[in-house]
Amino acid sequence: QVELVESGGGLVQAGGSLRLSCAASGRIFSINAMGWYRQAPGKRRELVAIITSSGGTNYGDSVKGRFTIFRANAKNTVYLQMNSLKPEDTAVYYCNAEVKASILANARSYWGQGTQVTVSS
Repeated sequence: QVELVESGGGLVQAGGSLRLSCAASGRIFSINAMGWYRQAPGKRRELVAIITSSGGTNYGDSVKGRFTIFRANAKNTVYLQMNSLKPEDTAVYYCNAEVKASILANARSYWGQGTQVTVSS
């Protein structure tokens, strides 16, 4: 079993910054993609950013140029640096990881419990 633990959420004023962290632990042979998603009240969960094991990245259109995703493979940790935050960034942010438990296993998708980010105007 694999556990993802997120941290770094909170309340910030518009224009401010936050950094989210997500650490994976448990039975891990390797991790493929890691990513961040968010869900605002009444809305569907959406992609914020994703990063592959080799460092390739992809961002949601609404956060391009403001958010940066990066990872520390040796620590099985992914980060999301959020700058120039806007009230519309307010949501619960979820970490996701595609984890292989062994060299022969298929990758499985795991989710963190979510961390609240609130941006005040």
